[in-house]
Amino acid sequence: MLDINLLRRDLPGVIAQLGRRKNPQPYLDVARFTALEAERKQIQVATEQLQARRNALSKQIGQLKAQGGDTAAVMAEVGGIGAELDAGAQRLEAVQSELQQMLMSLPNLPQASVPQGADETGNAEVRRWGTPRRFDFTPRDHVDVGAALGMDFETGAKLSGSRFTFLRGPAARLHRALAQFMLDVQTQEHGYTECWTPYIVNREVLEGTGQLPKFKEDMFWVFRGGTGDAGAGGGDEAQTEQYLISTSEIPLTNSVRESILDAAALPIKLTAHSPCFRSEAGSAGRDTRGMIRQHQFDKVEMVQITHPEHSDAALEQMVGHAEAVLQKLELPYRVITLCTGDMGFGSAKTYDLEVWLPAQDTYREISSCSNCEAFQARRMQTRFRPVVDGKPGKPDFVHTLNGSGLAVGRTLVAVLENHQQADGSVAVPAALRPYLGGLEVLRP
Repeated sequence: MLDINLLRRDLPGVIAQLGRRKNPQPYLDVARFTALEAERKQIQVATEQLQARRNALSKQIGQLKAQGGDTAAVMAEVGGIGAELDAGAQRLEAVQSELQQMLMSLPNLPQASVPQGADETGNAEVRRWGTPRRFDFTPRDHVDVGAALGMDFETGAKLSGSRFTFLRGPAARLHRALAQFMLDVQTQEHGYTECWTPYIVNREVLEGTGQLPKFKEDMFWVFRGGTGDAGAGGGDEAQTEQYLISTSEIPLTNSVRESILDAAALPIKLTAHSPCFRSEAGSAGRDTRGMIRQHQFDKVEMVQITHPEHSDAALEQMVGHAEAVLQKLELPYRVITLCTGDMGFGSAKTYDLEVWLPAQDTYREISSCSNCEAFQARRMQTRFRPVVDGKPGKPDFVHTLNGSGLAVGRTLVAVLENHQQADGSVAVPAALRPYLGGLEVLRP
């Protein structure tokens, strides 16, 4: 969430920065915001005047009583002021609630270093690693390679519908090995603390990291409690609306919500392996073949909670942590900076890592690392107490970062395609062999 004081100080500047994402900016109703701000100021000024008048009248009542005078008229006026103050307080609450909802709908402001662009065509390549393999046979895609290893899309569809996969045998074992390998790299080599989180979270948790209210249609909802339709007033008890997580970034980042952290504890580095659930409401018809875009997939997530002065360096570091996994798995990839029109809602700057997929003859996203600066922290009310001249200072908002280290399913796809062999087997990268009992080749 943006700081409302920033909008109050420099509304044209904020509008210009929002316009970098999409021009003309569709996010803020400027006329309505301006009208609400004017009304808020008017109510607050009127409240101060009424309170001053009530204080003066209260003194007058005391004086009249001391003199034995009639206080009825003055007390009646005080009563009227009280009613005006109550009405003003109710209206102020409504105005501030509407302003809060407007703020919740605004995306983060892009950093100056983010390239300008309307969509993914404006993204900028930073670097590449590895050389795509030249095959002496026609490479097959992961669906064909994986079928002989236990990748079963028909059973997944029979059980849950489209965009679900059932893995068995070597494919399931490879999936598990990749997740364990990624966790070990991030914890043992990069200093993250491994966590295990709930997979169902409350509405305010998703508001904290920015999935709600904007991306509600992309979430899977669940309900707890109640015996009837809460929306229609049925049942004895209202149902509690909860959601399946779309990434463990959500519980990891919110683990420090509503806290004032010790500056010495920063940075906090957390990682978790979890399933992720996404309805993919806006992706109809995209990547319908295989495991590229699923309703349920696994991911090893990285989260950092940092001092504001260190978040830019932490982002570069986090990208390196994701790159390390790809390099150990001998998978060619490239790093790109997302442009203003392609970056996520809560991000101030994002790097994507795209892995080479031979069957598609292109690079596809496998990790996204973002610096959200104070955007999520303000929504979660997560601050730290700096030390100024050796003394505790005024609390300030932390910066939050998140990144995939990596998406397990897409890494499985990349391993199958890049390390496939002519006979249908798959060579196991050396770094992964200890997680597969020393196996060097996965055979159908």
